[in-house]
Amino acid sequence: MTITAVPVIKNGCLMVRGKVVLTGVPNNVVITPSSSGSAFVGATSTSPSSHHVFNLGTLENYRFMCLFIAKIWWMIPRVGRSASEIPMETQMLLLEAEEESALELLDEESETSGNKFYVLVLPVLDGAFRTTLQGTKSNELQFCSESGDPNVKTSQALEGVFVNSGDNPFELLKESIKILAKLKGTFSHLESKKSAAHIDWFGWCTWDAFYTDVTPNGIKEGLKSFKKGGISPKYLIIDDGWQETENEFKKEGEPIIEGTQFATRLTDIKENSKFKISESDGSSTNLKELIHQIKENYGLKYVYMWHALAGYWGGVQPASEALKKYNPKLQYPVQSPGNVGNITDIAMDSLEKYGVGVVDPEKVFDFYNDMHSYLASSGVDGVKVDVQNLIETLGAGHGGRVSITKQYHEALDESIEKNFIDNNLICCMCHNSDSIFSSKKSATARASEDFMPNEPTFQTLHIASVSFNSLLLGEVVVPDWDMFHSNHNTAEFHGAARAIGGCPVYVSDKPGKHDFTILKKLVLHDGSILRARYAGRPTRDCLFVDPVMDGKSLLKIWNLNKITGVVGVFNCQGAGTWPMKETSESTQNTNPISGRFSPLDVEYLEDIAGETWIEECAVYAFNAGTLSRVPKNRGVGVSLGVLECEIFTISPIKMLNEDIEFAPIGLIEMYNSGGAVEDCTFGETVTIKARGRGLFGAYSSKKPRFCKVEKKDEDFTYSSGSGLLTVNLQSESSIKEIEIVY
Repeated sequence: MTITAVPVIKNGCLMVRGKVVLTGVPNNVVITPSSSGSAFVGATSTSPSSHHVFNLGTLENYRFMCLFIAKIWWMIPRVGRSASEIPMETQMLLLEAEEESALELLDEESETSGNKFYVLVLPVLDGAFRTTLQGTKSNELQFCSESGDPNVKTSQALEGVFVNSGDNPFELLKESIKILAKLKGTFSHLESKKSAAHIDWFGWCTWDAFYTDVTPNGIKEGLKSFKKGGISPKYLIIDDGWQETENEFKKEGEPIIEGTQFATRLTDIKENSKFKISESDGSSTNLKELIHQIKENYGLKYVYMWHALAGYWGGVQPASEALKKYNPKLQYPVQSPGNVGNITDIAMDSLEKYGVGVVDPEKVFDFYNDMHSYLASSGVDGVKVDVQNLIETLGAGHGGRVSITKQYHEALDESIEKNFIDNNLICCMCHNSDSIFSSKKSATARASEDFMPNEPTFQTLHIASVSFNSLLLGEVVVPDWDMFHSNHNTAEFHGAARAIGGCPVYVSDKPGKHDFTILKKLVLHDGSILRARYAGRPTRDCLFVDPVMDGKSLLKIWNLNKITGVVGVFNCQGAGTWPMKETSESTQNTNPISGRFSPLDVEYLEDIAGETWIEECAVYAFNAGTLSRVPKNRGVGVSLGVLECEIFTISPIKMLNEDIEFAPIGLIEMYNSGGAVEDCTFGETVTIKARGRGLFGAYSSKKPRFCKVEKKDEDFTYSSGSGLLTVNLQSESSIKEIEIVY
């Protein structure tokens, strides 16, 4: 990435690479160079306050993509062309810019007006203050700086907004997050973190299967039905419903008052009575015995348990004898103006009314450590910690939202490290920048709002959200694209996305409600998955379009495997609308949509292609089952109906000798076929190391004389028309050596 100039304020304009980005910059705005061509932008005020809104200047005529907190728990993307379209609670802003070329200025017939570069405007944490962006109707870009505690005030926010630029948007984000991690010291880049143990295995979560009615028998029934179908999860998340809780607002014999379910509070760190069962033979079981049984009988490697960051949705019960040692106090949340300015949330409305039992931040490590050590002694391997953004509303009296979030996250990290062998933590409902930029060790987090099986208009939004949110989240954590149902009318759509998302793959099927044809495209015989190397993100030409509501754009998501690239193409139009966005006739286009993809949509493809690449690729279309040769920069047409998708495995073709060209494809019956290719070397023969069982495909310009698998001759098929070579991998070994001899 080449950065030619530090951002500067000149003649009332914010300029990046000589390009005017903001005009009418007020005199109280200051800029401080930071590192590698980047800078912090801030502002000063004449009076101290716990909540400032500063004008930065006018932003117009730039294509932008931003990520903002639509409602307190979750980010979604938004694209536009001026600041008036930038919502409150924006946590990332990416601008597309062009710099003029002297050559193009001389050539009036030049088709382009300049070379694209990208400007990242990233609101960050500034001491005890958290910063967000927002636009006004007059196209002014503002930043909001808030502490969340009326007693924590400042008159200056000098390092609230980070500005950087680069030629590659993905590299720009990566380098910027690394710079910030070093400068701020409050969080770490993903590359320096230890990955959680479960992410390369297939999993099952109990949430949609049972919701809070989860029981040991239900869990066993579900695991039994997976086993019967031939695919068993290797990790299990026992979600909400296992804890000892109390809803003091529910009266015996009376219907529950709407909203009070969120004020339910934790009364003990141990399992509830559902998980303490008396058997017919007079014996009793508990959580420890259940976990031992299901690991023994169903081949589970890991069991995770759910809990909220505050203990439960309504925190902990201050009157509970078991929890008094953590000094809990009832506190009433106070939401940020940004939260109530976007979409209000019923859970937060309820908690503002009924209160939260807040564990003393000085005691929160003891709380987590006691709970996690008990769970670990019961055979639990990790936890999913949910409802995290609630903590931002409880900063009053604790030094503010940033301070209390930092205390809770550090205590959580310390407890995880002490009680679980690996970094086995899934963070959830944690999209505020308080959490993102306090993430020192946590390495996996949910990337979007829940998969909602009964909400048909949410399915396309889910796929678009997870891919766009992964631009930011994917530099700090492995984004978790959430569970889905294998037996659902959108299962193919969701399954294909998970396959290329670089994310964990897990479902929440009810017992007996599985589609094993879908699961077999995702899960290998040993229960592992073909997880791609990075977070799946939109291709460069999709960053500034709306794949849900513009009525014409397909969503393309790219990723890399060790030897191949992959592009998933999804039609997310015509099935749903973004919240807080006006609709028009074009937003509900239910006709098939056509677009194009190219091998170079895969970033860093040249890095894996090697020196003998002939600059053409073998492209395998998963659903169509077709193989074709495509020059690296040639566009290929694709047309998809609503909620349809196609996955293209893109393998650089290399020269074996003067007359043989070859490219491995992988397990062609799996969505992410190329994820099965571990290595491919060229000598007198082609030697491939591959994972899994099934039909392995490759492109070959010439029919081989024979193929060997694990040193034994193996039958193969070859199509001279397409060059598709296939060989069946059947041995039990996890890594198989394939030798192709010409």
